[in-house]
Amino acid sequence: MAAIAGQDDILTETEQGPDPDAPTTEPLSPIAASPIEDAPKLGTCKKTIALILMCLLGFGNYFCFDNPGALQNEIKETMHVSTFEFANLYAFYSWPNVFFPVLGGYLIDTLFGLRFGASFFACLLIVGQAMVSAGAFVDSYVTMEIGRFVFGLGGESLAVAQNTYATHWFSGNALNMVFGLQLSIARLGSTVNFQSVGPLFHKLTGLTGDMNEALGWTLAISGSSLVMSFICSLFLAWMDGHRLDVINALEEDGKKKEDEAVHFSELFKLPGKFWVLCVICVSYYVAVFPFVSLGQVFFMRKYEMDHVDANFINGLVYLISAFASPAFGVLIDRTGRNVSYVYGAVTASLISHCLLALTFVNPYVPIIILGLAYSLLASALWPMCTYIVSSDQLGTAFGFMQAIQNLGLAVIAMLSGLIVDEEGYLWLEIFFISWLSVALAMTLWLWVWDYRTNGVLNMSVTKRREYEAQQAFLQEQNKLNSENTTISSDSEDYDHK
Repeated sequence: MAAIAGQDDILTETEQGPDPDAPTTEPLSPIAASPIEDAPKLGTCKKTIALILMCLLGFGNYFCFDNPGALQNEIKETMHVSTFEFANLYAFYSWPNVFFPVLGGYLIDTLFGLRFGASFFACLLIVGQAMVSAGAFVDSYVTMEIGRFVFGLGGESLAVAQNTYATHWFSGNALNMVFGLQLSIARLGSTVNFQSVGPLFHKLTGLTGDMNEALGWTLAISGSSLVMSFICSLFLAWMDGHRLDVINALEEDGKKKEDEAVHFSELFKLPGKFWVLCVICVSYYVAVFPFVSLGQVFFMRKYEMDHVDANFINGLVYLISAFASPAFGVLIDRTGRNVSYVYGAVTASLISHCLLALTFVNPYVPIIILGLAYSLLASALWPMCTYIVSSDQLGTAFGFMQAIQNLGLAVIAMLSGLIVDEEGYLWLEIFFISWLSVALAMTLWLWVWDYRTNGVLNMSVTKRREYEAQQAFLQEQNKLNSENTTISSDSEDYDHK
């Protein structure tokens, strides 16, 4: 609390104007002056429709992403694979995303453009899911792994496009709520998956009498959600084209913001705080996603649940997130303090895994805690990127975050399967606890670093608005000073002649 109070005191000293002798603080990201500020001119109705399409854009991706997690036992029995080999379905999704989201974000910022890029990546998801389904039909686990690889090429890059859409259409405090709502609908897709594909598989097995055929049709039917997401990407592209027409018509120079050049060399100039965010991101999510992917058998073994109850509690993390994320988004919109909320979310997740590992308390208690913590972290962490990265690099920055996250997920997914096969689930939980400890330490580091610089990441909403106004004033003053210097220089040259 002392750190929070200190930020307010520091800001109060600058309210009367900047001290010319004071050291320069880190500037706020140009996101505050980006084209999204023209979005309100589009009207509430159009923005609401665009938000719905953005949310549905990620529904199919998350529904199919967790198909293996809801069918863990069924896939292992049908395809005759070990837990390590099963975990490769998640690892093969993550491996291409160690590099591709960076390339995908760069292509969105420069070559493809946001609208074509989103539709292209949504199409890749359909192709990948079709290959996974085909692999089940022909009893080829290698084909399923290749399909997950192709699916991964589209999945994380589509998420980059989804986040970039959000930052183009919504600004300021509303962004936290938008990110939370997007996550809510996406995780609703995961929840529907955990509750539906298991019963669907067993129903189809009874009808066909062939587990491979039942698995193939289950995955194919799941893929219909991806077609819906692709259609949403087309409608959203059309609406975003209209948004640009409105903005360009209002600009005096008529210059399109998407035409601004982004040089690849700028990737290496991203601020240090951004890289700390990346470490927090990967060290936290490797303790959530791999846990859910292997959770079905964990609950069946430790708590003696059947596959229906195990799937329900395993998907409960995402079900809670579907409802809690928008609420936490609104909370953060009104209070700010993003770093504080991230610290609380990581701490709660650490407690949850300790309860699962070391006690036999009712498993619903730690899972509810984990679901709430996961929702809070996602609503607070991702919007912080917009405060420290310039608007024309957001697509690339989000791509970097997801690339690093997927490097961790690919390695941890494989290690998790190996740990379960060799040592059991207790050591897997200890493994997850270790990663959450890293996330907690890095969050504390970010908190201190932010406090010692401009403090924008953990400001209250009121103080953040005051800071933005101050930065806008300084930028305008610098622009005027630069123009005056140029005029003076031209005048001197004329007198000399």
